[in-house]
Amino acid sequence: MIVLSPSLLAADLLFLGEELDSVVSAGLGDVHIDVMDGNFVPNISYGVNMAHAVRRHGQLKFDCHLMVAEPEKHVADFARSGPELITVHYEATHHLHRLVYAIKELGVQAGVSLNPATPVDVLKCIIHDLDAVLLMTVNPGFSGQKFIPSVLTKISAVRELALTHGRDIAVQIDGGITLETAKLCLAEGATHLVAGVSFFQSPDRRAFAASVLEAGKNRG
Repeated sequence: MIVLSPSLLAADLLFLGEELDSVVSAGLGDVHIDVMDGNFVPNISYGVNMAHAVRRHGQLKFDCHLMVAEPEKHVADFARSGPELITVHYEATHHLHRLVYAIKELGVQAGVSLNPATPVDVLKCIIHDLDAVLLMTVNPGFSGQKFIPSVLTKISAVRELALTHGRDIAVQIDGGITLETAKLCLAEGATHLVAGVSFFQSPDRRAFAASVLEAGKNRG
């Protein structure tokens, strides 16, 4: 099943309740929360209060993508907000295995994200413990960036690595997702797509969501 998760980084936070309602009205059940600290990435977004606000909405599942330095200091707080998945960056921690297990011990699925220049091979010793891999198709830190096509080959590489270890994990793509780039990612084996600007700035959010999900059904 293909999952499309609108990124709240591109939502109008003045009308957060209405923005979340529009996700439900578009026929979607998930949103993506990008957490940025101004250290690991050059931008600052929001913290755990956003996750608690989404949980209070009650109709949507959500995942937390921690683009922060020393994520081990923050996973417990985010786990208490009730996400389906917490994703941390390979590049942000010295003790990835310990951190992945800490997330799982908190009762949350664990994912690892790779920046565009980070090779898939770094996951060889951890892939069997993961529930998801998030591939950045932009350099993290800002919403609305251009898709980096060279990352496409990493999608099939993650799928192959996971299957080699007997794992059927989520392969999530984040950055520059439009209908056109979504089709490219889906063709390579992506299962989860994060779309910010293309969803929240679409004149017809429901139609955009339906087009992406239909592309997932029709991929080769």
